[in-house]
Amino acid sequence: MDSSTTDPAYPLMLRVAGRRCVVVGAGPVGTRRALALVRAGADVTVVAPVASADVTGAAARGELRWEQRPYATGDLDGAWLAHTATGVPAIDEAVAADAEDARVWLGRADDRTLSSLWVPAAARVDDVTVTVSAGGDPRRAMELRDKVAHALRDGTISAPRHRAARSTTPSPLSAAPPATPVPAPPGVGEVALVGGGPGDAGLLTLRAAELLARADVVVLDRLAPRAALEHARDDVEVIDVGKTAGTHPVPQEDINALLVARALDGARVVRLKGGDPYVFGRGGEELDACAAAGVPVEVVPGVTSAIAVLAAAGIPVTHRGLSRGFTVLTGHDDLGTVPDAPDHTLVLLMGLGRLRTTAAELVARGRDPHTPAAVLEDGYGPRARTTLGTLATIGEIANAAGVRAPAITVVGDVVTRAPGWAGPA
Repeated sequence: MDSSTTDPAYPLMLRVAGRRCVVVGAGPVGTRRALALVRAGADVTVVAPVASADVTGAAARGELRWEQRPYATGDLDGAWLAHTATGVPAIDEAVAADAEDARVWLGRADDRTLSSLWVPAAARVDDVTVTVSAGGDPRRAMELRDKVAHALRDGTISAPRHRAARSTTPSPLSAAPPATPVPAPPGVGEVALVGGGPGDAGLLTLRAAELLARADVVVLDRLAPRAALEHARDDVEVIDVGKTAGTHPVPQEDINALLVARALDGARVVRLKGGDPYVFGRGGEELDACAAAGVPVEVVPGVTSAIAVLAAAGIPVTHRGLSRGFTVLTGHDDLGTVPDAPDHTLVLLMGLGRLRTTAAELVARGRDPHTPAAVLEDGYGPRARTTLGTLATIGEIANAAGVRAPAITVVGDVVTRAPGWAGPA
């Protein structure tokens, strides 16, 4: 077929799911083409005497068929689309001639000017697909693609939805629905339970930024990083349901109902939490409420303060010779059963008001009163401060220092790694 890069092209996207597609050649390029078609749901046949480990593995799993032989005329019969990437000009020419006779769209790795199709650089940001063709310069196309995708992810380019969200296949990170889910009503929106991390906007995940950039509604926790709202659109609706110790202005049941109601109205809702949704964030309850109403839910992990705040203070949760494991508990209630060995780190989230009681309880259960302890205030906030002591002294020292919530208490020999540690006070 006689063509050139100056010929006008007709851009489109193809739905290949369930349709026969053939890839001739199973080297690096052929492998990429074959696996991309598999991900798109195509019925893929690879024809090649020798194949890469990725192709043979996909064939063993039943994801594609591998014909372990040279290409032969007739291999394109019934195909909707084909790629040839053998590196042997005579074979690629033969495939091209057969494709032209059979009216099968063909991509050629050896010479794009002789292809009837070519594959642009592509990226997927949520439900937006970005594709770039840059005049036959693949590296230029990839650079442009990455810039646009990054701008979508960080909110520099917003992509507000002008039609009701349509139900899509959940991502591998999406939460699994209950065994007997309620069918999603037409036009239903979605809820994302997003971990905002320990307070530093730089520790927000890319996925969290993507979801914030396209959110219609953001439901905030008290410890959610407010700086993350910079990723959101100017017209986003922000609802603060933050709780403080002993004060819950919006009960959890009402928060659950709010998420469901806004999603059923077609909105894309981000439930932005501090830390991780599943680390004392009640994310599981919110997921259950949404799933029961047929609302699609995605859970986005966040960097939990139980680890990150310790790291910011120079304290590891585990360290060779000091700690072989750690337990994270809420300090509000009874401690339950926890290891009392000095090489096991105990991290207590919240519960500052009963710090003296907690320390005394740990000593009564067998912890050495000289066990190093620290209270870490305000994580990555402007009041960040570390107060050091031992189980016997930390309650009194913290009170004298005027330590305030939010704060995390850490108990164990790893506290000796803190920069200000100078031995038991």
